[in-house]
Amino acid sequence: MDSVNGRQPMGGANVVSGPHSRREWLRAGGLSTLGLTLPQLWAGRSRAAGSPVSVGRASFGRARRCLVLFMFGAPAHQDLWDLKPHAPSGVRGEFQPIPSVVPDLIVGEHLPRLAQRTDRFAQIRSVTHPDNTHTVAMHYMLTGRRHLRPASNPQNAADDFPCFGAVAQHLARQGGWQPGETAIARSLPAAVSLNAPANQVSANNHIFPGFFAGFLGGGFDPLFVPQNANAANFQPLPPVEATGRLQSRRGLLTRLEQHLSSLESTRPVQELTGDYARAFELLTTPQVRGAFAIDEEPPEVRAAYGTTPFGQGCLLARRLLERDVPLVTVNWERDDAYWDTHAKNFIDLREKLCPNLDRGFSVLLDDLAERGLMDDTLIVWLGEFGRTPQINNAAGRDHWAPCNTVLLAGAGIPGGAVYGSSDRLAAYPASQPVTPEDLSATIYHLLGISPELVLRDSLDRPWPLSQGEPVWGLIGS
Repeated sequence: MDSVNGRQPMGGANVVSGPHSRREWLRAGGLSTLGLTLPQLWAGRSRAAGSPVSVGRASFGRARRCLVLFMFGAPAHQDLWDLKPHAPSGVRGEFQPIPSVVPDLIVGEHLPRLAQRTDRFAQIRSVTHPDNTHTVAMHYMLTGRRHLRPASNPQNAADDFPCFGAVAQHLARQGGWQPGETAIARSLPAAVSLNAPANQVSANNHIFPGFFAGFLGGGFDPLFVPQNANAANFQPLPPVEATGRLQSRRGLLTRLEQHLSSLESTRPVQELTGDYARAFELLTTPQVRGAFAIDEEPPEVRAAYGTTPFGQGCLLARRLLERDVPLVTVNWERDDAYWDTHAKNFIDLREKLCPNLDRGFSVLLDDLAERGLMDDTLIVWLGEFGRTPQINNAAGRDHWAPCNTVLLAGAGIPGGAVYGSSDRLAAYPASQPVTPEDLSATIYHLLGISPELVLRDSLDRPWPLSQGEPVWGLIGS
């Protein structure tokens, strides 16, 4: 149910409850600072009601970690995975199907490496939703919840539903979900978002929704690493050259907080103190900083992934996953010839997009398998929607939400499987339609998070984590 007492829940601005005035909180916030932005990563203000419980199925919790590969802009599904070689020329396009290692399974001709790895991932060819605008569609696919204002073109807002990474942060902080068992996993954030297009601002100063914590509060946002890992000066964390000075600041923080006698015993302030401690640990723990040290990788490994933001993002994601970060997202960088191919669809796919995807994703699958990480890592490859069956006058394909293809791999997903189908034009689901709600339920279920879990917004209103049903026909019981 989306309604509470017959009304649509609307997350409002985050508020601080308790007997203290806003002036006191501002004073506390102004005094209690290390001069860093990282503590904001953990400064949450919402809570979850209940805790994840097993739903009594063997597939529950089969994934220890999850990697989301988000193809910003939305790929043309009918030119990559769901080719229709017998459709009219104005629909089928220029690309020819090529065989894969799975009998009778074809892919687009510009994915030759992935064609040799189709036995490692499954395709859902019947993903469908109604939203043709990038912003609300991103929010839908990356949260599993339709935007509250689907007819608009919204910016990130405080009443958005939280993204997958924000939920991971929130539950890990609550202590009800602890997939990472190593000390370094506990020191790292529960969610990291790489190449984040949400941190890039468009011409209209538009910060995209769907990448943030929404009504849970900005303290549960994933750790954003907007600078791509292919940059020569890549430095995701601030340098700490004078550790002693940082130590002295931490001591000053402690002394100042001791003087706030009227506030220090409250739970929010105690949590805030813990937030600063975690930020300090993140900045100063060598193993944590080492997780992002992609320059430690051998040159041949970096070259194998591809010297692009996506390729190096996949490599950095592997480093984080093997250190048990529960939720990692690699976004296709907005300036990296992104997938919104309204014009020159076939040129851009052939020359820029497909080679980059084919190399990075293929090597990632190989690398994770060789390191023994595939069995308990869920990989989700998706965009915000599909592209139109009909090719437009600019040799492009436009937005098309009614049908799309999503890939799942690892965590016991049967490789080579195809779930659902589209019609003869790849325009609408012909069988087994799957919604973003169903995808979110599948992701949470495999991660061992009950989709029935109830989140609470800042006004204490209940929001079920997912309103969908896991895709049992693909993931098993």
